[in-house]
Amino acid sequence: MSLSHLVASSSRSTNFLKPFSSALFLRRPISGDATPLTVVTAVPFTSHQRGPPSRSVQTSPKGLLDFFRDMTLMRCMENAADSLYKDKLIRRFCHLFKGQEAIAVGMKAAITNKDCIITAYRDRCTFFSGGGTLPEVFAELMGSRDKPSEGKGSSLHFYKKDSSGQGTFGAQIPLGCGLAFAQKFARKYSKDENVTFAFYGDGAANHEQLLEALDIYSEWKLPAIVVCESNHYGKDIAEWRAAESERVKRRYPKPKYGDLVLKVDGMNVLAVKQICKFAKKCALEDGPIILEIDMDRCHGQSMSDPGSTHGTCDEISGVRQERDPIERSRKLILANDLATEKELKDMEMEVRKEVDDAIAQAKETPMPQPFELFTNVYPKDMGIESFEKSTHYRLFYE
Repeated sequence: MSLSHLVASSSRSTNFLKPFSSALFLRRPISGDATPLTVVTAVPFTSHQRGPPSRSVQTSPKGLLDFFRDMTLMRCMENAADSLYKDKLIRRFCHLFKGQEAIAVGMKAAITNKDCIITAYRDRCTFFSGGGTLPEVFAELMGSRDKPSEGKGSSLHFYKKDSSGQGTFGAQIPLGCGLAFAQKFARKYSKDENVTFAFYGDGAANHEQLLEALDIYSEWKLPAIVVCESNHYGKDIAEWRAAESERVKRRYPKPKYGDLVLKVDGMNVLAVKQICKFAKKCALEDGPIILEIDMDRCHGQSMSDPGSTHGTCDEISGVRQERDPIERSRKLILANDLATEKELKDMEMEVRKEVDDAIAQAKETPMPQPFELFTNVYPKDMGIESFEKSTHYRLFYE
């Protein structure tokens, strides 16, 4: 368990909360206690060229419970996507985020809505943490006409102005250059201090577009954090088989790419929050940063993957038991008497109902009409109208 200590902060003193000390410590109500707490992570941060951030993470009982609920909601959403795919209600590619929930939740807790996020095709939880809704998620997955991409994006292209997915393998990194460049330019005319988080995985680490983009990030000193979600596999190929160097910091050392490389345990939501907050500050001061998030997924590359290509059955089972971010948060909450097991179970039941209601709502949304296949391709009044009048259109649809 990577969360080793919990500290209650007050104006006078600091008290360590230890498991099974309920005789000396009255449990806070689950409703909304905002008493400041400090959690000290057991696994230290790793940094190159600069000192790491503090291992003491500021939070509260309410914050810990909110993290638990948000991650549980994302896990339930992903489990539902699994079932919908198997029931053939999702008919396009579907890549699950199970096991990575701490990344989306921790990062969003450290940044603002004006910061930009662009990731690859495993993007539903990033979209949701950025303000998307459950009905929007399931409507898009099932191909309906509702937002965010009006049935044209599926799992690969969830879109929101400040947090988006990009389905082309590795292509989101160059697009992140444009987002960060716009932010740097805007800072000349406003006091906004915003950054871009551009995500990629192990499989894209050897793509030339990543290396070219890193040159631009570094040369222009863009306010960006280039994030490698490292589960040590590119699809089903282990990183040691695909690249000479397994370590991201050795693959992209200073001085050529950025001034700083950081590494964090991506299965610890509070550690992710701390490192993202630190990385944002560094990127605004010194330019681009490479952040390696070490994590494990509870599923294979996609729904077509049997799920056993990322390790042996024992290894996968061990990850689910020891490193699962939701279970680690549950243990922390229960060990320090911040909620009871029943309260957490009730929270999980509430989340499942919320997901079920969203699916029912999404199933009622209409599907796109055939002519919408050609919308959003040309500028307004520049193509679709003439096509609709053509013989080919009439033969195809009539």
